[in-house]
Amino acid sequence: MSIGKYIVHLGNLTETVDHILHKIEKEKLISRIWQHDYTVWKEKPDEIANRLGWLHAPENMVPNLPTIYSFVDEIRSEKFKNAVLLGMGGSSLAPEVFQKIFGVKPGFINLAVLDSTHPAVITEYFDRYQPEETLYIVSTKSGGTVETISLMKYFYTAVQKVLGMAQVAKHFIAITDPGSGLEEMARQLNFRKIFLNDPNIGGRYSALTYFGLVPAALLGIDLDRLLHNAREMSQNCKNSELLSGTGNPAARLGAVMAAAAEKGRDKMTFFLSPSLKPFAAWNEQLIAESTGKEGKGILPVLDAKIMKMDHYSSDRWFAFFRLGQDENLIRLISKIRKTAHPFIEIQLNDVYDLGAEFFRWEMATAIAGWSMKINPFDQPNVESSKILARKMVQTYRTTGKLPQMNATVKAGNLQVYTFTPGKTLEEILLNYFPPESKELEKTTLPSYISIHAYLSPHPQLDVLLQKLQDTLAKKYRLSVTFGYGPRFLHSTGQLHKGDSGKGLFIQLSADIDQDLPIPDRAGEDQSDISFGTLITSQYLGDFQALHDGGRRVLRIHLGEKPLIELKKIIKIINSL
Repeated sequence: MSIGKYIVHLGNLTETVDHILHKIEKEKLISRIWQHDYTVWKEKPDEIANRLGWLHAPENMVPNLPTIYSFVDEIRSEKFKNAVLLGMGGSSLAPEVFQKIFGVKPGFINLAVLDSTHPAVITEYFDRYQPEETLYIVSTKSGGTVETISLMKYFYTAVQKVLGMAQVAKHFIAITDPGSGLEEMARQLNFRKIFLNDPNIGGRYSALTYFGLVPAALLGIDLDRLLHNAREMSQNCKNSELLSGTGNPAARLGAVMAAAAEKGRDKMTFFLSPSLKPFAAWNEQLIAESTGKEGKGILPVLDAKIMKMDHYSSDRWFAFFRLGQDENLIRLISKIRKTAHPFIEIQLNDVYDLGAEFFRWEMATAIAGWSMKINPFDQPNVESSKILARKMVQTYRTTGKLPQMNATVKAGNLQVYTFTPGKTLEEILLNYFPPESKELEKTTLPSYISIHAYLSPHPQLDVLLQKLQDTLAKKYRLSVTFGYGPRFLHSTGQLHKGDSGKGLFIQLSADIDQDLPIPDRAGEDQSDISFGTLITSQYLGDFQALHDGGRRVLRIHLGEKPLIELKKIIKIINSL
């Protein structure tokens, strides 16, 4: 059975959900979606008519499976041990789900996903995975994603120095759209394989296409079984009889998502069985980037510490993913059931049920977008940060320096940049965060906090950032999200700049010890910009984009020792 058991506790959302389901039936929404009727969402077809190919991916990818399997057999026969995927957002999140949840089958290829431009992370990946036994997967729909292309240029050049010009191209493949810049570069560089995806599928809807399936096959995942489950779900999602029988699993979920947002419960909090947690990061991008626009948005909240029930404000609702008898989740669900908070619970039989879940959530998000009167397939605000970052880089190329604002406060090794008044870090934080006694219903108050860490991921840092997230959530009774930069820019970045504007944003940056050059061309040493300059331009650009969009943003530069300084910040926040 590929469709996980679905349990729903709607509370005061019941009437609104029923109204949305009646409206779906009345407007014949399900059949119109399957007929690719772009007027479901907007009057014009822009970024809709050419974004509905995901509806047919579970069927359309089946004829391509022999090609994928043959490629994997070829790679295995040549004694490759590792594959490093270079990608961002929709190109990296589904492969990460497969790698972290399924793992690698004995005799197949270990997969690592690199979606950071921090020099320390890049160096770590190059040193950990020896070029002689590593395949590099360059994955980007547009074929021009600056992070992905920069990583490709660096790794191609570095691997060439180790293996020589005659061997380097055999270690690189591309996954992209036809006619993209990456396809052209891959052909010029003679990559061993180019997988051309259906161009009518957006990145965040591409899990069940080459972007997700090629990395999955390298791990040894049974693609036939995965797609079979997805096809079973897609067939159920064609059902237009929503209020009788088994209904339509995606329509019901989409109606709950939209009803919760309509009633002010726009913080969708995920709790998952430990083995399923990576699925939440894929879902975060799908939901945030699809719904966070036109002053609206559903904010996914992941990896939050479980609080006392009276901690959760009336802007919350909950989604539980359970695999097997997860006693901890069962107890938490029992507690939530006694409150007024709505929740859904999806129980999976095994990890291959995720094939069905990818499709369920894609369809549900598209339906929620219809109810919210937005286009769930575009990302109109993502470009603002990119434009500003490009301007920063151009300034660097012209002057040799990135533009910098003056620090508001310097406190030892810390430098604070913000438009919030204060003569000390403590004063700034007091003015930046809301008074603890206020209620969320007051419309002038912020409704969530988002931490953006432009730092090199590390287990000790992960622990401290989780502590910072939990400290802020407990103290201010707000939803607190977290993401490493620039990764989050391709996930929640759209929502941050496209929603109602009530978020508080905390950027964390630090000194870069050893920088790395980005080659101007793959295979050549000439370079006029480094990864350190790129990631700095990205957080400076996003700071400006958030501020220009009327968002409140605070950057704290942690200097040479980010772990020590982060501990100090947590201590200060606790003392306020």
